[in-house]
Amino acid sequence: MPFINFNTKKVVKIWDGIYGTLAHSEKQTFGHFTIDANTVLPVHSHPHEQWSHVLEGELEFDIDGEKMLLTPGMTAYIPSNAPHSAVAHTQCKVIDCFTPARQDFIELEKQAQ
Repeated sequence: MPFINFNTKKVVKIWDGIYGTLAHSEKQTFGHFTIDANTVLPVHSHPHEQWSHVLEGELEFDIDGEKMLLTPGMTAYIPSNAPHSAVAHTQCKVIDCFTPARQDFIELEKQAQ
């Protein structure tokens, strides 16, 4: 599995307003996501480290009380168990990487197929 074509993978709904395609290795989950404009991702946390890279749009993150508006080319690093939330000011295209692999996303992907 050294090559992944995200253009042919099944689209998975992660949360209301957040959907995309996923790939998993033994240790990571990698996702290409679209976030609809005005989507609010409520405060949550998870044991995974997360890198979130904005390709298109404006996405405001709050990571453990520190806020930043991310625009194309900017990345947020979310440490393990850090409370975080986000608001999409516009439609966004984002690449997310999680370590370790997200078993909950693996299950969502199985249900979507």
